[in-house]
Amino acid sequence: MTQVLICGVDEAGRGPLCGAVVTAAVILDPLHPIPGLADSKKLSAKRREQLAEAIREQALAWAVAEASVEEIDRLNILHATMLAMQRAVARLSISPHEVLIDGNRVPPGLGLPARAIVKGDATEPAISAASILAKTHRDAQLAVLDLRYPQYGFAQHKGYPTAAHLAALARYGATPEHRRSFGPVAEILAQGQLFGEG
Repeated sequence: MTQVLICGVDEAGRGPLCGAVVTAAVILDPLHPIPGLADSKKLSAKRREQLAEAIREQALAWAVAEASVEEIDRLNILHATMLAMQRAVARLSISPHEVLIDGNRVPPGLGLPARAIVKGDATEPAISAASILAKTHRDAQLAVLDLRYPQYGFAQHKGYPTAAHLAALARYGATPEHRRSFGPVAEILAQGQLFGEG
């Protein structure tokens, strides 16, 4: 009997003011379930890293993709996220029978049966796995940005519009990694503040 291969897809980084939006697609092995999969936001950073390693080792297939800051500003965050999801599914080494997307919208052009599941990262193991890979990948990117721009605190707030991040934006201006189309960044740019000019 042929195994039904389910692909879970999720994103990380729709809300932050900087960096790429990252997506992951994962096809788990039905014969070897991974214990402890859950919505990545409900897991500690250490547990996410442990599970991400298990997913990369044990999944039948997985892929990570992204849409850049430039693409986010050109397309808007929703369409950039859909594009990144298309890329992740297209990069899988095997083709699933069905794609399950976290949220309420299916990316166009997947070429596969697909459905959206609201809060799917809490109920579908393959989507949980995708959320973990996307989150750990993006967090690693923000750790690199933190080394490049230590005054912004990216390692702590991961680019989200916290009070500390907004204060750093006001003080130091916008970096090339900031999303120009997002309100708080657009306001800083309207005042003519670019990184290094404050």
